[in-house]
Amino acid sequence: MARGCLVLAVALWGSSFIALKLAFQELSPMWVIFGRMALGSVVFLLAWRWRGQIDYRAGDWKYLLGLAACEPCLYFIFEALALQRTSASQAGMITALLPLLVAVGAFLLLRERISRTTLAGFLLAVLGAVWLSLAGEADEHAPAPLLGNFFEVLAMLCATGYTLLLKHLSARYSAFFLTAMQAFIGALFFLLLAAVSAAVPGEISRLGWGAVIYLGVVVTVGAYGLYNFGVSRLPANQASGFINLIPVFTLLFATVFLGERLSHGQMLAAGLVFVGVALSQWRSTPPAPVGILD
Repeated sequence: MARGCLVLAVALWGSSFIALKLAFQELSPMWVIFGRMALGSVVFLLAWRWRGQIDYRAGDWKYLLGLAACEPCLYFIFEALALQRTSASQAGMITALLPLLVAVGAFLLLRERISRTTLAGFLLAVLGAVWLSLAGEADEHAPAPLLGNFFEVLAMLCATGYTLLLKHLSARYSAFFLTAMQAFIGALFFLLLAAVSAAVPGEISRLGWGAVIYLGVVVTVGAYGLYNFGVSRLPANQASGFINLIPVFTLLFATVFLGERLSHGQMLAAGLVFVGVALSQWRSTPPAPVGILD
C-alpha cells in the first residue's frame, strides 16, 4: 500500500515538470506556484473534516515551520529558477541525488541504518537517472543549464530537509494535516512574493488555466498527500528511493503529451532506474503504522 502510494506520487511529480513548463509560458513562476497552492488550500478546507490525527507537543511549531520553509517555500523558488534555465531531463537527473542525500541525513539525524542492498539500489538508480538524462538530446529551452542545475541541487537540499522533518512529525500528525499546512503557508508566502515580483496576470488561455488547476488540485493535493502517507509507513531512506522514478515518468509523459520519443539508450536507462528502485526495496520490512489518515 505505502509503496503503491509512493509510485503514484512520483508519477504525478514527473508530470508536474510538463505542466510547469506549459504554465510558465503564460504566467510568471511565482503566480503559477501561488495558484497551485491556493487551489490546494481550497480543496483541503472543503475536506477539513477528514484532517486526521493532530497531536501537538510543545516545540513542534519549530519543526512545522521548518517543514513548510523547506517545502513548498524555498523548494519551489529554486525549482522555478531551475526550470527557467535548464531542461526537464537535466532537472530530473538532479532529483536522483535526493535519495542519497536523505539516506545520509537519516543516518546522521534519525539513526536509520543503510543496508548494502539499499545503497547498491540507490547507486544503480542514480546511474540510470544520469544515463537517462545524458542520453537525451540538447533542449533548446535550457539557456543556462549549469546555473539551472545548480538551482535544482539547492531544491534537492531543501527536499532533504523536508523529508527528514516529515519523518519526525508523521508519528503525531496525519498526512492530510501536514499537506494542508504546506498548502496554506505556501499560498500566503507565494501570494506576497508574486505581488512584489511580477504583474498581476492578464488574459490566460484554457491550457494555462488547465495547467495551474492540474498542479493545484492533482499534484499539490494528490502527490504530496500520497508521498506523506508513504513516508509515514516506511523508513525515510527507502521512501526517498522512489524519487529516482521522477525522470522516468517525466520522459514518459513528455512522449505522450509533447510528442517526444525515447531513444533505445533512454529506454534501457529507464529500465535501470526501475531495477535500482526495486533493489533498494528488497527484503525491507515496514515499521508499525503511524500517523495515518482516519
